[in-house]
Amino acid sequence: MEVMTHTGAAAGESDMAASEYLTFTLGSEEYAIDILKVQEIRGYEQPTLIANAPPFIKGVINLRGIIVPVVDLRIKFNLGKIEYTPFTVVIILNVARRVIGVVVDSVSDVISLTPAQIRPAPDFSGTFDTRYIQGLATQGTRMMIVTDIERMMTSADMELIDTAAA
Repeated sequence: MEVMTHTGAAAGESDMAASEYLTFTLGSEEYAIDILKVQEIRGYEQPTLIANAPPFIKGVINLRGIIVPVVDLRIKFNLGKIEYTPFTVVIILNVARRVIGVVVDSVSDVISLTPAQIRPAPDFSGTFDTRYIQGLATQGTRMMIVTDIERMMTSADMELIDTAAA
């Protein structure tokens, strides 16, 4: 007798190990973050500026009564010229019991990745901080940088978010 999972499919290792990721673009690169950290996706609107905040903190928005700090990942990752287009969105994240918005160029789709599809990030010898990279994933011809968004948003250089949102 075959064991059935709650979806009605036969229990298989690859199905059990797959996780869903939201993919988005920053410049010419595609990134993936754990879909469980995503609360919602909103069109970009100019946040209220916060005095003396670092340049990557664009300000705060009022999200149904919650004051949410907004981080522009394009500025944080030093991606050069930053343009706000109709495709620019804010991904609202729920990380470490905090709600944080991140600005990205566009959202692509939701994909499933197994641990076997995520390869370790190469060592960039200090030119790029790989602490926030879980690995590189390929799906067909696509290559995505799988990002540990919670580790990034709770890192020491992001702790400024707490004071900006207070």
